[in-house]
Amino acid sequence: MKESDEQYTPKWIFDALDVQFDLDVCAPQGGVDYIPTKKHYSLADNSLSQNWEGFVWMNPPFSEGKIWHNKFLLHGNGICLAPMSKSQWFYDVWNNPDISIAMPTPVFKFQKPNGKPNSIFMPVVLYAIGVQGCMALANSNISRIR
Repeated sequence: MKESDEQYTPKWIFDALDVQFDLDVCAPQGGVDYIPTKKHYSLADNSLSQNWEGFVWMNPPFSEGKIWHNKFLLHGNGICLAPMSKSQWFYDVWNNPDISIAMPTPVFKFQKPNGKPNSIFMPVVLYAIGVQGCMALANSNISRIR
């Protein structure tokens, strides 16, 4: 994972979603205290080789999208923060009728590990698969759902 991939999802996203996740599959070592999850896997845990169970939160390394999104789609239950991308995995997400997609504010700011806000050059989306995730995204009022 590249150092530039270390971008934490801002707390307001979780406040808006108002759900408890079972697993954060891409957490930094020790997790992030405001992410409402029962368990997390960090890079050291090699999340891609682990069995994902329950309702999953995923903010994956943007430089390694395909492998993470393929596993997330196979898991079929969770919410993901992802970049809009000219890639096959994003095309598959966009065209999947079982996925809800929301685009938060175009001036989306992540949180760096040092606590400072940080923008990236591309827009992001939240997408959900599974009943619980799609309902949470629809009820969040983050943006219109597609």
